[in-house]
Formats: sequence, structure tokens, C-alpha cells
Amino acid sequence: MLFPSADFIHDLTTALPEARRGGVVAIGNFDGVHRGHQIVLERAMELARTKGVPCTALSFEPHPRTLFKPQSPVFRLTPQDMKARVLAALGLDGLLVLPFTRELAGTSADDFVDLHLLAAAGASHIVTGFNFHFGKDRAGSPEFLKAKGEKSGFGVTIVEAQADENADPISSSRIRRCLGSADVVQAAGLLGYRWCVRGEVIKGAQLGRTLGYPTANIALPENCRLAHGIYAVRLRRADGSLHNGVASYGRRPTFDNGEALLETFVFDFQDDLYGEEIEITLFGHLRGEEKFDSAEALVEQMNRDSAEARALLSAVSPLSALDQSIAFEGLVE
Repeated sequence: MLFPSADFIHDLTTALPEARRGGVVAIGNFDGVHRGHQIVLERAMELARTKGVPCTALSFEPHPRTLFKPQSPVFRLTPQDMKARVLAALGLDGLLVLPFTRELAGTSADDFVDLHLLAAAGASHIVTGFNFHFGKDRAGSPEFLKAKGEKSGFGVTIVEAQADENADPISSSRIRRCLGSADVVQAAGLLGYRWCVRGEVIKGAQLGRTLGYPTANIALPENCRLAHGIYAVRLRRADGSLHNGVASYGRRPTFDNGEALLETFVFDFQDDLYGEEIEITLFGHLRGEEKFDSAEALVEQMNRDSAEARALLSAVSPLSALDQSIAFEGLVE
């Protein structure tokens, strides 16, 4: 499935269905839902299975740093819809979303727990990472949460920091830097799955069609910091089918140097995708964006890019069960 069910995401300012109450709630920003986050979420799911209760994740929109520094919004690894996509693939029962406002930021840690975790979410157990803080002046520390749980009758589990195979911390900021330098392989290693984006296919200048390379184009968010260049990718359609291809992210310097688009050429494919919601998963970076002296020179390079992308994609294997679900299930040979 490209998207989880419509009721998977729940705005916590409205009443939570009774079937979702009384569960284990993992709380955090979870941007990227990377390997460190997955340890928190797996612990929450284990507890929920033991208790026979739902397991949900509680997150915030927009990202808190974007609220306080709107002039430099955070490069979101997983906007809300993609976060829900990954959480559903992991096996959670839902994503609870709290609008992050200045009013919420000014709420005391006590009130945050009473109003949002207990009254609104009905949490019986809270799981979070070692460095998660909440409430006014970030007074809601893990230590505070444990003491509050003992007083108010809910369980608390704090998960320690997670590191990669080189003992370097896994973080969303580190993954953003990887994508900004086109290192999608290292980003995937830290995420535990290949990074993906989604959007509606829009009409561009249709230059690719005239070159024999028709593309499915999507506009990525303005705060996307993915390095411009050429990538080996897979495109997932709304029907769940996966198709290999090669994509260019950038401004088309050979032609118009316009707004940045992600333009994907799908191998051995004829269908019209205009208006369809698609998902693009990145497997490898082939080269940087270049300006060519002629359309003929560009086409020659595109032929080489296509051959390289086909070879790369023919040799890939899943990084994890999550990667299998996102980047391999439904592949059309």
C-alpha cells in the first residue's frame, strides 16, 4: 500500500476513538523514523503486545524548530504523510498528531502530561528516547516523566541513545547532511530503509518527451535539501506496483534553469501518470547535475545514466524487513 488507511493519522485536538485509548504511546518528533527511532518504536510495540493494547506514536506538526525559526525551516526527512507511511509499515496502530504552537510550547510539563498524554491520548504507558524534552522551558525531562508516571499511575520506558556500526550516533541531522551531499547509501544505512519522497505528478515543460525520455515530475518541498543530481530510483504507483527508473533532481541547466523538480524516467513504461500520487525511492547517486552544450550530448549522457541505473538496481537487496516493504514489495519485472 502506498498510504495507510485514512484514519491512521489522528489530530489529538479531537476526541480519540475508544479503541485507540489505553495504549502504549511512543512520543517524539520521529523525523525520518530512523534506526534510533525504530528501537523506541519496537520497544513500544513489544510492551503493547504484552499488554494487549494499541500502540501509537505521538508527534508534532510543524517541526518545533520550524515554528521558532520560520526563516530557516527544517528539511523534513518524512513529512507527516511519509512518516505515517513508515510507521504503518513498521506495524504501529496509528499516528497521533499535536499541532505545535507557541501555546503548546508554553504549556507546563505537568499540564502537557495531564492534558495531552493522559486526557487526550489515554496513555497507559509512555516510551521515549533519552533526550526527549517537552513543556515550557523543556522542563519535561525523562526523569520528570518517570516521576510523573509513578505519581499518576502510568508506566514509563526511556530508551538510550543508539549508534551505528562505527559507534557514531544516529540522528536526523546526520541523515539530512548525507542527503545534502548526495550520499543516499549512507542515509539508507542510518534510516534502515531507502529514503523516499512522494507527490502528485505534474506537467512540466515536457522537454524529456521530445528527447525520448518522458518523465513523471513531482515538486519537492521548498525546504528539501537533497543534492541536485541524477539518481537510480524506484517509482511506486498508487496501486502499489513498483517500477525501476532513473531520476534527475534539479533545475535543468541545459534548458531553462527553472524551479527544482524531481523528474523520473521509468524504464519500459507507457502509462500516463499525470495527477497520480507516486512515491520515489532513491537507491544510488549517479552523478551531479550538469549543463550540456547540446541536447544531443545530454541524450548521450542520459543513455549512459539509464544503463548505469539499470545495473545498480539489478544488484540491490533489502536492508531490512522495513526496506523490503517500502522498496521491494510489488516490483514489476
